[in-house]
Amino acid sequence: MMLVNGRQADSISVQDRGLAYGDGVFRTMRTQSGQPLWWHDQFAKLSADCQALNLPLASEAQLHGEICQVAASGEGVVKVLMTRGSGARGYASTHIETPTRIVFSAPLPPYAGAEAPMEVAARWCTLKLARQPRLAGIKHLNRLENVLARAEWNDASTFEGILCDDHEMIVGGVMSNVFWAKNGELFTPDLNESGVAGVARARILRACMQRGVATHIGRWQRDVILAADEVMICNSVIGVRRVAKLDDTHWKPAGWTAILNDALNEA
Repeated sequence: MMLVNGRQADSISVQDRGLAYGDGVFRTMRTQSGQPLWWHDQFAKLSADCQALNLPLASEAQLHGEICQVAASGEGVVKVLMTRGSGARGYASTHIETPTRIVFSAPLPPYAGAEAPMEVAARWCTLKLARQPRLAGIKHLNRLENVLARAEWNDASTFEGILCDDHEMIVGGVMSNVFWAKNGELFTPDLNESGVAGVARARILRACMQRGVATHIGRWQRDVILAADEVMICNSVIGVRRVAKLDDTHWKPAGWTAILNDALNEA
């Protein structure tokens, strides 16, 4: 089921700036029993991203109602897209009065289900992410870098690709954020110059800091992650998965994946 500005529809205007320029933001969230998981965190992130791009946003109650309207009764995924709306040709965004709000559901993908393996294989991507502090952290609709990075492999055994920026600093996965542990401490890349700061990442950081886990956010090159005790990826759909293999580097479990999954699901 799909709603466009609160009404059931399956199309938008060809003049929509989300289509023409990627002028908008989105969130993808897991649902259970018709309700979005971690809703207040999801809405807070969507609100912050809209504010960063000066995009109007529907009220929390209205958006929550639309998500529940389209969500499956069991488990599923709901995607919310906010664009600046339709306007005349050209980059200028003046005289645009009505943003476009799209809410639609999809089945939970097999790789996110209860039977999916908790250990995955990953690879380094050759594509380098651009650094743009004005857009860093925002889940905006310009995701062509991720599309090109994901096109680098077709083998089903590889679950995720790990990306660096043009200074060879680790940023994250194509569809995930990255954590690693070393000597009892937790590390994740700084996302002030590129990448997407996901809700799962934020929840893990908050919970681990509250637990007193030594947690570091910084800029590191790939040799640091290769020397880790355990490497993990996370997002709002798959939760936390242990990276058992990254190209030719292999890791045995070190207990951190369970810790991060517990942290992710704390209130």
